[in-house]
Amino acid sequence: MADLPHAIPAVDMINATSRLQIEASEIRANKPSWGSYFRSQMIQQDDYNFITAYEGAKNKEERDQVLAANDANGQAAKTVANLITQVAKDQNVRYVLTLFDDMLQEDKSRVEIFHSAAAKQKRTVWSQFISILQRQDNFIVNQMSSIIAKLACFGTTRMEGQELQYYFSFLKEQLKNAPTNEYMNTTARCLQMMLRIDEYRNVFVDHEGIEALVAALSGKTNFQLQYQLIFALWCLTFNTEIANKTTKLGVIQTLGDILSESTKEKVSRIILSTFVNILNKADEREIKREAALQMVQCKTLKTLELMESKKYDDPDLEEDIRFLNEELMSSVHDLSSYDEYLAEVRSGRLTWSPVHKSDKFWRDNAQKFNDKQFEVLKTLIKLLEGSQDPLILCVAAHDIGEYVRHYPRGKTLVEQFQGKQAVMKLLTAEDPNVRYHALLAVQKLMVHNWEYLGKQLDSEPAQGESIAAK
Repeated sequence: MADLPHAIPAVDMINATSRLQIEASEIRANKPSWGSYFRSQMIQQDDYNFITAYEGAKNKEERDQVLAANDANGQAAKTVANLITQVAKDQNVRYVLTLFDDMLQEDKSRVEIFHSAAAKQKRTVWSQFISILQRQDNFIVNQMSSIIAKLACFGTTRMEGQELQYYFSFLKEQLKNAPTNEYMNTTARCLQMMLRIDEYRNVFVDHEGIEALVAALSGKTNFQLQYQLIFALWCLTFNTEIANKTTKLGVIQTLGDILSESTKEKVSRIILSTFVNILNKADEREIKREAALQMVQCKTLKTLELMESKKYDDPDLEEDIRFLNEELMSSVHDLSSYDEYLAEVRSGRLTWSPVHKSDKFWRDNAQKFNDKQFEVLKTLIKLLEGSQDPLILCVAAHDIGEYVRHYPRGKTLVEQFQGKQAVMKLLTAEDPNVRYHALLAVQKLMVHNWEYLGKQLDSEPAQGESIAAK
């Protein structure tokens, strides 16, 4: 699927209220004195003639006439480029960029004027403007970013190679600065446009774009920005290869958290549509099953149940709720205790679910920790090394100990993957429950007579575990 059939409105709520648009409305009212620039020989006659004629046009028809008269000779594109790159005063550059953005927004086909002029010079249109993204003025940088996205999306000429990689790297950096980026809505808007086009999606993903979106969504965002960022993820899931990667990149867990707390229908709707895409695009049964289990792990079924009790005017939303309910209920129906445990470990969100305390579970499944190149064992150790959540550390330490207790070669393998070292470090953790479970795990790693140790542990007070389970 190359382009999405759903049109993004020319002007939506966020465009009307974003910082960029508010500033742009002020900038439009302060036209530069092109006459003084021309008399001072700071701009050329041809540039002066075009910009004053375009400004003087009273409606779209007149603006089209000015552009048509200056298209064949490339003057329109030349003047815009000259006034952006050669005028020193930031205030005037802001004005020309706003005029340029308005020009493209009014008529998408106008991007061809600039692509055609660049092609005649045997260059790309982006090569003239991409360096502007390095300017210090934040309005200039973000207005230029918005224009670059339009040039890359509105016409038939696609951005590629190093220029595309550079632009996505720029957008990713903007996402990383989400807490302090006052123009985040503009960054998200650019991604909404770019990721509607399939040729751009894999390049973005290859530059760890999904991770950047997930990280931005994990921070504090208002519901409108949430919607825009999730819209970008939704666009990505129309690509089968990308949709199949989402189970490994924290997409489902992050969206599941937002879904369970969201009170805005538009946010819930775009999340459910993303989940539907992920399940529909899964080209292997195992991938689809993993995705469904992650959704179940995020309490999506409970959210769907609450949503089902409400009335919606949107038949597509009702269909998504019905589809997801059926798919997730089906995945739960034949779920074994180990499948449930595996989904929990892969999610990285360990809790004291019943399997952790079941001797039968450990007797039957400890050896499965070695499957897929010791996936579960390595994941538990990784959680011990990197998690800051006391509950996760308690459960992971407990599970490492149970693995060692029920699998004869467990001790050797835990040591081989630096698990013993990770557990030992937790003996000095601040949280007393973490220290308690780390100590139990260390005892299991050190003691060989498991039957004797089991009796000793059974006789100990369960105070530590009850506290940690709270």
